[in-house]
Amino acid sequence: MQWYEVGIGLLGLLMFLIAIGLPIPFALAAASLPFLWQIQSFQTSLVSSQLKLWGVWIDYILLAVPLFVFLGELIGKSNIGPNLYQFLHQGVRMRGSAAFGSIGACAGFGAVCGSSMVGSLTIGGVALPEMLRLGYGKQLSSGVLAAGGTLSVLLPPSLILLFYGIVTDQSIGDLFIAGVIPGLILVLFFSAVVLVWGVLYPDDIPESEQARRMGLFQIAATVGPIALIGLVITVAIYAGIATPTEAAAVAALLTVILAFGVGGLRWQGLKDALFSTMRTMGYLGLLLSAGTLFGFVLTYYRVPYEFTQYFMAFDLSPYMVLLIVLVFYIVLGMFLEPVSMTFITLPTIFPLMSAAGYDLIWFGVVYTITMEIAVLTPPVGLNLYVIQGISRGQVTIGDVIKGCLPFIGALLVLIALLVAFPQIALWLPEQMK
Repeated sequence: MQWYEVGIGLLGLLMFLIAIGLPIPFALAAASLPFLWQIQSFQTSLVSSQLKLWGVWIDYILLAVPLFVFLGELIGKSNIGPNLYQFLHQGVRMRGSAAFGSIGACAGFGAVCGSSMVGSLTIGGVALPEMLRLGYGKQLSSGVLAAGGTLSVLLPPSLILLFYGIVTDQSIGDLFIAGVIPGLILVLFFSAVVLVWGVLYPDDIPESEQARRMGLFQIAATVGPIALIGLVITVAIYAGIATPTEAAAVAALLTVILAFGVGGLRWQGLKDALFSTMRTMGYLGLLLSAGTLFGFVLTYYRVPYEFTQYFMAFDLSPYMVLLIVLVFYIVLGMFLEPVSMTFITLPTIFPLMSAAGYDLIWFGVVYTITMEIAVLTPPVGLNLYVIQGISRGQVTIGDVIKGCLPFIGALLVLIALLVAFPQIALWLPEQMK
């Protein structure tokens, strides 16, 4: 079979299976099997599929994924995450402090948890009712929390950057450190959005907020755990003391201790965190395994290589190639969630970006920002439904979507800034070397 027949057939079959409601992991595997049978017998393909499944579950690097997920669940089930929001809200004595506190809390949470959805759920569960009670506009309240959750996938550790590094065979440590400066810039951009919103729609932000100040012990118990966990992850990885997997394991153990010691975690909370992690990893494990099988079929038929050669034959400028890829991901992000997109599309896209002359560490940061946009765009924007769900009917999905629009604009501006000044992402990894 020709490579383009395989590529079109795989994509067409995959889209058909997803459209009829088959879960994405099973759709990926089912789309791969007919083409796998072209090169292997039925019995051999069964063995190959089992080996791919087993290979994913015993991959040392991938062990970091459940550990980071477990870490985030522990913080969400304890008081550490909610207390962080309360501290930032009560510690910022200015108009709009609850909104700024939400952004800061999401950024702090993102420094220890790589999941956008967990970030929005944890901080939003506390911040959204409080902001609505204080008189913040529904669109601003929901938008700032849905967008704030995306900081978890840019600031390290990031599950999307981790998956990107696995697919593209890039350094996980370099990818993590490359996301730091863009992540901090995004925090400033989101804060600027709130400031401008307050000028344009002054009724959406109350003039004064009644908030009780925290005592010194409460402040230490709130800031200390987040700072310590983030420091352990950062120093262990970038000082060369531990691999990302080892750093995740130490950080997860430390989080258990801190969650019980100062976070008010109970045995039921630990049990819930374990079960939530297992549910998440049950889906991710199947998705990773099916994605590996899908990638094997693509690679065997040389689809990524031939696609890159075909695309480059048009002699497009690197900027035009980048623009086409970004538009493709923004549109696709309206219908697929980020992890699925990573394993379905990246094996074909990253060789194209490399051939166009782009640094794959830099592209990893840009790609991650497009994934942040994906979780904020309907009809399949995960963060939109998380925030609408925790509002308990007080906020409509339309309010959340409208509230996210300025923050999506900030994400697009950040992409433009990275295109104009690539060193924003590349300077820090170069200095670390």
